[in-house]
Amino acid sequence: MDPLEDVLALLDTRSHLSTSLMAGGRWAVRFEAPPGVKFNAVRRGSCVLEVEGIDEPIALSVGDCYLLTRPRRFTLRSGPGVAAVAAGPLFARAVDGVARAGDGDDVLLVGGRFSFGSRAQELLLDTLPPVIHVPAGTPQAGTVQWALTAIEDELTRRPVGSTLVAEHLAVVMLVHVLRLHLTREPHAVSGWLGGLTDPAVSAALTAMHEDPTRPWTVAELARSGAVSRSTLAARFKSTVGQGPLEYLTRWRIELAARHLRQSTETVAAIAHSVGYGSESALSVAFKRVTGLSPREYRRQPSRG
Repeated sequence: MDPLEDVLALLDTRSHLSTSLMAGGRWAVRFEAPPGVKFNAVRRGSCVLEVEGIDEPIALSVGDCYLLTRPRRFTLRSGPGVAAVAAGPLFARAVDGVARAGDGDDVLLVGGRFSFGSRAQELLLDTLPPVIHVPAGTPQAGTVQWALTAIEDELTRRPVGSTLVAEHLAVVMLVHVLRLHLTREPHAVSGWLGGLTDPAVSAALTAMHEDPTRPWTVAELARSGAVSRSTLAARFKSTVGQGPLEYLTRWRIELAARHLRQSTETVAAIAHSVGYGSESALSVAFKRVTGLSPREYRRQPSRG
């Protein structure tokens, strides 16, 4: 697995498809701040997206999609000068999975949200801008459009298992949107996600994620990216915000924390599974990173 796949899997990424929105004429719908990461895609027509805290509205055309990575209120509208109605009552009156606004069917949006485990804020969401807009006109957006078309087809035809298939397709779409964002705006992200935009740093990250138990040295990681030890150290620190071996320690701790949350393995067994030679070695590193010993962490209330 590559680092992006690893983190999304660690965070127990799940999609939840929502009621579609069909609209026409002059209309505006106001939404409360969504939990998790909200996404919508315009399958027909065009509209405008306004997000709390973002000065400029975003024009959306057919084939466009967007992610809201922060819990902020937002409004979808046909244009200016229309009083917005609350989404709650509108969607409560939905028929056959479609809510209607305005007069007509000029516009159709499909969407949903992504939910994550408790570590998502620090590991993923804090590294992203509040809104990611993927215009349909870009050649790289073709894979996103394929996923969206497949989702719409599943929800329209409703074959056996359609909801499950559509939700998995939505996660595929999320991966592609994040990849496109990294390619299009490499300097708009930070942390490990930002490191994926630097070829040498990305190679080192991939090597560590492929074999996190290996006793890596900076020199070995540098060879994976075909750069010198000093070059990798400087570029890793600049993009990721920490040194390669510090990142490796923190990733091992994330893996150990997942084991502690989800399994009944002994701390000693977990230590060996994430690259530590003894329970005490893991305990020292774990407490340095989290402020808790592994046993204290395991006793905490559910951590999602």
